[in-house]
Parts: sequence; C-alpha cells; structure tokens
Amino acid sequence: MTLRVFITGGTFDKEYDEIHGRLDFGDTHLPEMLRRGRCQLDLELRTLMMVDSLEMTDADRETIARNCLQVPEERIVITHGTDTMVDTARVLAQALRNAADAGGSGKTIVLTGAMIPYAFGSSDGLFNLGSALSFAQVLPPGVYVAMNGRCFPWNDVRKNRETGRFEPLTS
Repeated sequence: MTLRVFITGGTFDKEYDEIHGRLDFGDTHLPEMLRRGRCQLDLELRTLMMVDSLEMTDADRETIARNCLQVPEERIVITHGTDTMVDTARVLAQALRNAADAGGSGKTIVLTGAMIPYAFGSSDGLFNLGSALSFAQVLPPGVYVAMNGRCFPWNDVRKNRETGRFEPLTS
C-alpha cells in the first residue's frame, strides 16, 4: 500500500532566520524526518505549498482538496499548520462528501502538524508525523486530525491555545 504525503508548510517546516530574527520557510524537513524515523513505508511525497496556516487562503484549501481527490492513493497524510488545520479538514470533508455523491471512492486523510518547528530539535513533529502515518493506514475513510499521539474526527476537535494541545469538542 502506497501512502501519499502532501506538504503544505506550517510550523512543521519553519526555520529560524537569524538575519531577520523571524521564523520562515526553506525546504521541507520531511525527507530528513522520514530518514531519521527509519520509515519503511512506500510513500509518495509532494510539496503543494509552504505557507503559515494563518496565511492559507480558500484557494489554497481548494488546491489541497483537488490534489487529494486526483491522486490514486486512498490513504493520505497532510502536514499543515496547527492554527487552521480544522478549517482545511472541513473543506476536505466536504470534498470527500461531494466525490462520494458522484460515485467516487472513499479516502482516508489525516492532517498533522507541530507546535514547535522540527528544526528546533525539541519538536513534536517527528512523533506527530509517525502517528499520522500509522493512523492513515488503519482508519476507515474520512478526514482526521492527528496530534500528540491522538486522532480525532475532523468535526470533533479543536486546538486549545491555552494548553497547546488538540482536544475533542465533546467530552
């Protein structure tokens, strides 16, 4: 089974720009992360964009959805910024519903990210990536958010900005 991984940026891939004193994007860290994690999965990687999720537009979300529907892989992981991950998940869920109504097959899409950039060394990104890849292999069709070893249906999760964790909307 081949899994598709779409890269969209977010804290996952940010680096510290020492000249300007800010976080910015360079190349994705995904190949290095997969190598360090000794990933043995058959993966197809593609960078769709490198943006902070707070700067992601509706057109960006449509690009992500269109790419998910067009690829042959049924199991997809998306690296994404945590601030608007649930917004993108909502767009993906709607796209999957529309495709199912038109006779399309179901896909399993798992979004994941990091609260601390991978380049900082103390990032949660490597763990989140591994978890998302595992969840994507076993979950039924649908859209999910995987953070900190937990997996949530897209419509039962929120980012708690006070605790820096994702949590269910329902108890």
